[in-house]
Amino acid sequence: MHILPGNKQSDCIPPLIDPFGRSVSYLRVSVTDRCDFRCTYCMSENMEFLPKRDLLSLEELDRICSLFVLKGVRKIRLTGGEPLVRKNIMHLVKDLSRHVHSGALEELTITTNGSQLSRYAAELYYHGVKRINVSLDTLNPVKFKSITRWGDLAKVLDGIDTAQKAGIKIKLNAVALRGFNELEIPEMIRFAHGRGMDLTVIETMPMGEIDEDRTDRYLPLSELRTELETQFTLGEIPYRTSGPARYVTVKETGGRLGFITPMTHNFCESCNRVRMTCTGTLYMCLGQNDAADLRSAIRTSSSDDYLAAAIEDAIRRKPKGHDFVIDQARKRPAVARHMSVTGG
Repeated sequence: MHILPGNKQSDCIPPLIDPFGRSVSYLRVSVTDRCDFRCTYCMSENMEFLPKRDLLSLEELDRICSLFVLKGVRKIRLTGGEPLVRKNIMHLVKDLSRHVHSGALEELTITTNGSQLSRYAAELYYHGVKRINVSLDTLNPVKFKSITRWGDLAKVLDGIDTAQKAGIKIKLNAVALRGFNELEIPEMIRFAHGRGMDLTVIETMPMGEIDEDRTDRYLPLSELRTELETQFTLGEIPYRTSGPARYVTVKETGGRLGFITPMTHNFCESCNRVRMTCTGTLYMCLGQNDAADLRSAIRTSSSDDYLAAAIEDAIRRKPKGHDFVIDQARKRPAVARHMSVTGG
């Protein structure tokens, strides 16, 4: 069984249900482990990237994603690294957009650092990408350069403007870091909401060996929220996306503020997500090491039966939750692989 573009077989294909009754409807795909930034909480400055021969081809990525769509996935997010630095990435976006146009896929989106948006925003919108996430941890150009090592804030802000003019809705993601940006979050709320963007703040996660002690940067969002409530009136709302953020409204700005709290309050009970790396390794949980090798499955046979069986077996092993913990004693990450490898 090889899936052809536009082939509708979903009525006879069983959906992906994990052992805890959760429907897997959201696939996050890292299309590259490479990035044009070196954010200090995410990467070492001198990263060793995968050889290109180990990466799935764009055609293989499309084939795997298409099978997930056939099996009930309704949202695909392309991540990295920085997805827009992958050579010919728009070919994949264009190919996957057929599922958006057919109605099989509710949303095709990306998470980006914004550095390439000025170049690609119009094309992304044309191919059905209507909403994206942009990672932005500070509005201070000097601090931005410091935390990204290689980034240019002006270029990112120009990319955000270009994307909004193209018609793309943007949500900003900011990792909350003690001693770096916690005092800036109110300014970032006003910046985002003043331009019609949501803002989500994220607790730093203990993934990957990096050059700094992440335990000193960890800021519980419960603490941040308490501080924000001295300036803003936050109201609980039922609004949800496919991701793990829990949202409130900010009365003073009229916008939405999201909190992603993998450390202080995990979001596992409603997890509908799996993540695939650019090498075809499928992680059923961001915070666990169990994985399935879809690259071998897709290269073993031109039929999708073998690949489908590998995916189904993986979903049957999806755990109830992660084991994230900030290890104060050993100062070691809970998971050795970098977020840039796992996929956002």
